[in-house]
Amino acid sequence: MNYDSSPIAAIATAPGRGGIGVVRISGKNLGSVMQAVCGVEQLQPRHATYLPFRQADGSVIDQGLALYFKAPHSYTGEDVLELQGHGGPVVLQMLLARCIAAGEDIGLRLAQPGEFTHRAFLNDKLDLAQAEAVADLIEASTEAAAKSASQSLSGVFSKTIHELVDKVVHLRMLVEATLDFPEEEIDFLEKSDARGQLDRIRQNLDDIFNQAAQGALLRDGLNVVLAGQPNVGKSSLLNALAGTDVAIVTPIAGTTRDKVTETIQMEGIPLNIIDTAGIRDAGDEVERIGIERTWGEVQKADVILHLLDASRGPTRADEDIVIRLPNSVPVLRIWNKIDLSGHRPAVDRMADATHIYVSATDRTGMELLRAELLRVAGWQQTGESRFLARERHLLALKAARQHLEIAAEHAASTHRINDQALDLLAEDLRLAQERLNSITGEFTSDDLLGVIFSRFCIGK
Repeated sequence: MNYDSSPIAAIATAPGRGGIGVVRISGKNLGSVMQAVCGVEQLQPRHATYLPFRQADGSVIDQGLALYFKAPHSYTGEDVLELQGHGGPVVLQMLLARCIAAGEDIGLRLAQPGEFTHRAFLNDKLDLAQAEAVADLIEASTEAAAKSASQSLSGVFSKTIHELVDKVVHLRMLVEATLDFPEEEIDFLEKSDARGQLDRIRQNLDDIFNQAAQGALLRDGLNVVLAGQPNVGKSSLLNALAGTDVAIVTPIAGTTRDKVTETIQMEGIPLNIIDTAGIRDAGDEVERIGIERTWGEVQKADVILHLLDASRGPTRADEDIVIRLPNSVPVLRIWNKIDLSGHRPAVDRMADATHIYVSATDRTGMELLRAELLRVAGWQQTGESRFLARERHLLALKAARQHLEIAAEHAASTHRINDQALDLLAEDLRLAQERLNSITGEFTSDDLLGVIFSRFCIGK
């Protein structure tokens, strides 16, 4: 993505009809746009002014509120003009076109996706983790995810990372001082408690990673695929988990020909429950395509629920399905129809897999299934704040943890001031610091910035 310093404009509200719509402009020298569109040379900063928005011939496009935020006291850190009118898509497009035409002399152009937030990042209004939290807050699909995104946006995640970086920097300073002044008879490891400091840093990082991993679950959720033979109750189980009849249930084998997806919340985690076609020798071309798609969904799953009929026991066809399931994906064996088999609701953790006995029809054993899904997901019910972390953050934390583990090995082998292990210790501490700083954007490539902000919506 190519960014420049030209003033930018965009519709900042969601597409479609609404009570209010907002056109946002950011950049320098916005006075000509104010005069042309609002009929005033200067608006009082941070005050709402009710006035007409006019075309070049003086005709009124709409009437609404104009708000002016003078740099640096704005979202982007630049001068910002917001025009709030009625939320019809046609009137907003007319107003946006008028603003761009009126700002032609200052180079006003349409904003790219995420460009307002990118400018906020470049102008130190937000760090990178906070900027990403803006998009996460907009896209949050559960209340828990929204709360965690708000935590990150307010700077809690960034502050935690900065505090950890400060500890790494302090330890680096001690190591570098020992390397720079080897003639000073200082027992570095003992008097500065370097090993103890490093151990505490590693424990702190582990705590942050656990919180971030929980936040990643809230953000991304889980894809849970229901797989099994026809008529084992996959659609009934989907309905039971969803709490409503979202899938057609009949005693006719092969009723489900294509996937049916329903997103539910479980402890704030979005679960995408995917019901698939029953796996068997296809009776026709349509069913064959549905079964192929089933195996495609299985390969992409985060968790597989392999359903079996408890009333008839395992069959050779069930065993054939087990053989084809990917080893890299957690599998829960769901023995359904215990209302017919006489089994009681239970969880049996065996060597091959965890077996859960339920009745989707009677909806018995569903709490056991929900608890196992949370366990497999790695969810922990804690009172701690969670950060709505992204995969990028988790990878950076994992890389930092690896460098700190190697640093601990060097520290354990360092017994003399001139020991070569000190050089290696200093280098791994530096690399760990860089990985942590990449989370907030201190060390982040321009290519990565382009990818991150291009995924924002236009107007944000």
